[in-house]
Amino acid sequence: MAKIGIFYGGSLKGSTYKAAKTIRDHFGAGLVSLHNVNEATREDLEKYKYLILGTSAWGIGEMHQDWERFIDVLAEADLNKKKVALFGLGDQIEYPESFVDGMGTVFCRLPVKENVVGFWPTQGYSFYYSTAEMDGKFVGLAIDEDSQPELTEERITKWVEQLKKEFQLN
Repeated sequence: MAKIGIFYGGSLKGSTYKAAKTIRDHFGAGLVSLHNVNEATREDLEKYKYLILGTSAWGIGEMHQDWERFIDVLAEADLNKKKVALFGLGDQIEYPESFVDGMGTVFCRLPVKENVVGFWPTQGYSFYYSTAEMDGKFVGLAIDEDSQPELTEERITKWVEQLKKEFQLN
């Protein structure tokens, strides 16, 4: 059974799904299972030791509508003994005042924040506000497929290597 569950919001053709697949592939398909939050349950969340939660920012920083429906399930899940990592997509040029805010909202709604790993540096991004920024870092991997798509693969590669250490998989 997979040890890591990736839960993402969005369509099977969207950027969040593509990022989730790429993250899965970097870990290895046998280690990771993908779940669209539109179909996921609390039981799905609770069966993994490690969780990776991904959302895009819609409009002016809203999380994806699938997450709007799933966020209460997340808030009620027992995450006490799990390590949780986040990734978020956004457009830092078009929405520099709310870059990856969807990821910030998911973080805010987590019942246990002490177990969050995978914080990511803000260097290399051009924005002026994000609810996903805390103490000079993002609360997870920030991906900008609109303005910096050429950096996505490299960022995911580095982040997954970081998570392997923080999940103690090495």
